[in-house]
Amino acid sequence: MKLPSSVKNWISITGALLALFNLASILSLTILNYFFGFGGSYIGLFIFIVLPGFMVIGLILIPIGMRINRNKAKRAKRQGKVLNWPIIDFNNTATRNASVIFVIGSVFLLIISSIGSYEAFHYTESVEFCGKLCHQVMEPEYTTYHGSSHERVACVECHVGSGASWYVKSKLSGLYQVYSVLAKKYPQPIPTPIANLRPAQETCEQCHWPDKFYDRKLRIRHSFLSDEENTERIINLQIKTSNKIVNGVIEKGIHQHISPDVKIEYKTSTDNRQIIPWVRFTNLKTGETEIYTDAENMLSQAQLDSLETRSMDCLDCHNRPSHNYSAPQNFIDESLAEGKISKTLPSIKLAAMLALNQEYPDKDSAFEAIEAQVTEWYESSYPEVFENRKADVDNAIAEIQNGYANNIFPFMKVSWKEYPNNIGHMESDGCYRCHNDRHATESGKVISKDCNLCHNILAQGTKDSMQYANSFDPLVFEHPADIGDAWETELCSMCHTALY
Repeated sequence: MKLPSSVKNWISITGALLALFNLASILSLTILNYFFGFGGSYIGLFIFIVLPGFMVIGLILIPIGMRINRNKAKRAKRQGKVLNWPIIDFNNTATRNASVIFVIGSVFLLIISSIGSYEAFHYTESVEFCGKLCHQVMEPEYTTYHGSSHERVACVECHVGSGASWYVKSKLSGLYQVYSVLAKKYPQPIPTPIANLRPAQETCEQCHWPDKFYDRKLRIRHSFLSDEENTERIINLQIKTSNKIVNGVIEKGIHQHISPDVKIEYKTSTDNRQIIPWVRFTNLKTGETEIYTDAENMLSQAQLDSLETRSMDCLDCHNRPSHNYSAPQNFIDESLAEGKISKTLPSIKLAAMLALNQEYPDKDSAFEAIEAQVTEWYESSYPEVFENRKADVDNAIAEIQNGYANNIFPFMKVSWKEYPNNIGHMESDGCYRCHNDRHATESGKVISKDCNLCHNILAQGTKDSMQYANSFDPLVFEHPADIGDAWETELCSMCHTALY
């Protein structure tokens, strides 16, 4: 097939070879990925984004080279004026052949580009793209996501949602994030995107029906003391998720905060919304309004006016729905309760906490230290146990390391300390940001920290000594250690942030 002589130049030939090479690479990698699973998480980036980009560059080089070569030929032969546009003469065999190739190639390229663009769109929306492409940077989020109840919900369903405007915003934001990763300008840890997070009404409430108040839930919590027996304590809590009629009276539940009959607004003086000095409650049925201020975080009116007034929504409590980092005492308790660590290993809870209650520069150092410290603990304190039950000790070490790997990420400086969970009130203030007996109206009405507002204790104690509540009166909490009435007067997080 005869082609125009103008294609006989290195620029056009290079462009053609580049386009053909990348086309062949795309087809080959697609086949390998589809039939043999070759390439893992990164293959989509090359198939749908990188290689098509180079192929387009190659195709652009072909006409550029032809144009340059044509001009050179005309100047060399000095045949009149240089034509700005070539004359297309279909009576010329070479022109017809070039046109046919151009049309067929363009149609083929458009089809491939359309498919590639569609696949590129889906790939950039995938969990793998969000979680694995940046590897170490997004490792904490990707790891905790796979251990959450939202594991089957794609990242974009919550972080982007539906609609073109938020899609464009996310991609523009993503461009800077890619640059930050390449230039190593990302913060460690990555701040929670509170300021620009899409409203919960447009994301969470697309699945979680806000007008439907779910029934109350039973939560059974197993915790273990750091004594030689790893004493197991059990507490059964009735979580008051929704309203309930008790003795003819409507007892309000936790979801009363987002009831359509009320509006709760607040101002926060910190970026992570952990300090809330001002709360306004409005009864939308009666129009009654109450303003509560925190006696320990008093701000002037000018300072309050400078703060944003936010309406309370799902994410003010459920702030870690998919990326929750458990404190060591919690994930070790879970492993003990599930039998992944033997409860009969003496002082294993204490040994684990001593190893985990330290800072390590990286994961490998942490793993080595955990193994060395737990091994040394049993060799020196319980030599017979170490000799006779070494398999149990080794299994415990592996489980402690696994808990560390899933919740603590030294490279990104990520742990439960950097990302407090507002559900509950143990390691962080959570509910007690407002429910602390300090927020009061001018008339003296306070936002109570009474435990029974949110949950009732139905049973508590050890397996050998359990207490059970009757039908109407919940139990009064008994702290495992004798701390007097401090558990009533102080916030739990004052101790549990650091203790185990």
